[in-house]
Amino acid sequence: MSHEYQRWNNCGPATLGMALSYYGYQFDQYYLAPILKPDPEDKNVSPEEMASFARSLGLGAVVRVNGTITGMKRLLSNGFPVVVEQWFIPHPNDEMGHYRVLRGYDDSRKAFIANDSYNGPKVWVPYGELDALWRVFNRKYLVIYRPEDEALLKSVLGEDWDERLMYARALERARKEVERSPDDAFAWFNMGNSYLGLEEPEEAVAAFEKAISIGLPWRMLWYQFGPFEAYLATGHYEEVLRLSESVLRKAPNLEELHFYRGMAYRALGREDEAEAEFRLALKYNPSFKPALKARNSKRGVSSTATKRR
Repeated sequence: MSHEYQRWNNCGPATLGMALSYYGYQFDQYYLAPILKPDPEDKNVSPEEMASFARSLGLGAVVRVNGTITGMKRLLSNGFPVVVEQWFIPHPNDEMGHYRVLRGYDDSRKAFIANDSYNGPKVWVPYGELDALWRVFNRKYLVIYRPEDEALLKSVLGEDWDERLMYARALERARKEVERSPDDAFAWFNMGNSYLGLEEPEEAVAAFEKAISIGLPWRMLWYQFGPFEAYLATGHYEEVLRLSESVLRKAPNLEELHFYRGMAYRALGREDEAEAEFRLALKYNPSFKPALKARNSKRGVSSTATKRR
């Protein structure tokens, strides 16, 4: 597997390039970034967007949540590198989202070996450290695979191949974490995301609002958009506008948030403002499919910016 150090805001493209190199593709961040994030200032490339690009090459790709240390070791021992989405804290109050490619492990050291676009090749990541940073994203991970290996991957993932079973298990895990630590904002947020995956948006709203009331890192909603999806699904359109406005003050070029705002304005019957938001989303990412679809449709608010896989 190759390694590449990221340049400005290029963690996602650099990490995807490393993961794809395992399958013989040689794409560096300078090729991938204009495709995945046409705006150089875009802070977020989602696992779903990386999976979509991998599929465009004829590869398979699945995004899952509620990963475990044992599950990652099982994937690696069967020949599947894993991209994990986790938190990164280079300095106090400077937390941000980050990706690593797990490519091996050593039980004697109780650590994974990762290619890290910020810290270098062959970075040792202790199991406990990985989970502590990973849980911020509901322990989300991406597996890219050759189509002929799909049956093997299904076997390795077991029940987690089924999304509903996966989200049910993730919800139960988050509930247990909340029982142990009622003021754990990340556990409440993961509960919200898991309720969304189970198509229970009212419960998701309650969990997200609890997480927000406890307090989340200031960049949290640059990468995770569950509260906006839940508010849209439950008709809380003014809350979509209020919460997104506070995030956009510091990161005005998040195309996902402009999309959600457009859908909220549309539901409120304010079509001119909706159209303006969709135009902004497409200004920052001209290939952003939800906004493209929304501009050609006035059929309600059922679309979401990230399809859950």
